[in-house]
Amino acid sequence: MFVLWNKINILEWLRAQSWWVFSELDFLMLLTAYGKQGDFNRAERVFSLMNKKGYTPSVISHTALMEAYGRGGRYNNAEAIFRRMLSSGPQPSALTYQIILKIFVEGGKFKEAEDLFETLLNEEKSPLKPDQKMFHMMIYMHKKARSYEKARKVFALMAERGVQQSTVTYNSLMSFETNYKEVSKMYDQMQRSGLQPDVVSYALLINAYGKARREDEALAVFEEMLDAGVRPTHKAYNILLDAFAISGMVEQARTVFKSMKRDRFTPDLCSYTTMLSAYVNASDMEGAENFFRRLKQDGFEPNVVTYGALIKGYAKKNNLEKMMEKYEEMQACGVKANQTVLTTIMDAYGKNRDFGSAVVWYKEMESCGFPPDQKAKNVLLSLAKTVEEQEEANQIAGNLDQSSNEHRLNRVPRFVDGDSDDEHDEEEGATSCDERQDELILLNSDHGRNSGGLL
Repeated sequence: MFVLWNKINILEWLRAQSWWVFSELDFLMLLTAYGKQGDFNRAERVFSLMNKKGYTPSVISHTALMEAYGRGGRYNNAEAIFRRMLSSGPQPSALTYQIILKIFVEGGKFKEAEDLFETLLNEEKSPLKPDQKMFHMMIYMHKKARSYEKARKVFALMAERGVQQSTVTYNSLMSFETNYKEVSKMYDQMQRSGLQPDVVSYALLINAYGKARREDEALAVFEEMLDAGVRPTHKAYNILLDAFAISGMVEQARTVFKSMKRDRFTPDLCSYTTMLSAYVNASDMEGAENFFRRLKQDGFEPNVVTYGALIKGYAKKNNLEKMMEKYEEMQACGVKANQTVLTTIMDAYGKNRDFGSAVVWYKEMESCGFPPDQKAKNVLLSLAKTVEEQEEANQIAGNLDQSSNEHRLNRVPRFVDGDSDDEHDEEEGATSCDERQDELILLNSDHGRNSGGLL
């Protein structure tokens, strides 16, 4: 962004100089820069100036203005320009199609993206063949829409159409596989195809093994990555930390944390909180408290996820006194509880045969503005042991469901059995590991460099 800002400043300065003849190429460079910045107001102004000076509208100028609208969140305006190009010219280029697909996906216009891609696949109607970047965008879109089977079909279609698959292609598929065996199979298939794993590939595989509690395999992949000379990026380090933290592999997590500093990446609050959760998942609350103090000494302000990790740790150890001490400390610091924290406390009281207190904390969610979700409801029902408690739990959950329907968020419920101790779910309110994986794939891809985009 700094480079764009610098380029814009230079071009605008040149435009104001009487001795410089501001050419059509200069205008196109300025328009494209504003497009990349998403500054559609200035892009419109430059586009209008070009018309006034008699320059013929080109595919470059139209694409740049379209991108400006897309990056500025004006998705309908961007689509209107694209439709006008199709009907009256200039003819869209491959880059135009790449950018409009990206705009459709970012704007949630999945049907429009799918219809356009189908047109491109039709050799009789399409002016050009879809390229690797377009296929990547569609895989990403289907993942975003949770249409995993469609994403796999697009992947297979690449091979059928002779479009080269890359490490980015395989990473995209690996990122939405939930079974470590499937991730490992995709990783092996990528290598058999002659492609070299990158930092994203290693991070995804380590994360899959970590979630499956397969510590030895996770560590072996980490060592393989280092032996291959692949150095993690800042975001990759956080995913590696997360992979080891899930399994409570404190020593391995500490190695990653130290390596992060060695490679001159400054750990952020996410890094510290993830490292803290490694101690919690290893049931080492003394180590967790020591690291919590270090976190504050290093200048970080704990957030709800940080406190939530400690609260979860004490809940797992059945230490309700320390659990509530951390909750009160969090409140005193002005950090508001989230639904995950309240569910953890409710669960802890219920498991200590205090169903009455569990009900109080269930109702506390509603008063705090968090309508109990499916997980909270399932936890409450699992805590009810007697017939009377079961009746009360069903009645409360049902009543709260009816009173809060209009306030519910459209979220995918996370179903649990009665015991949620092993769930690594304190990430609410912060960037989830899956989101960090998406960021990694996007930032490490050629599409991101060429069109500032998603893949």
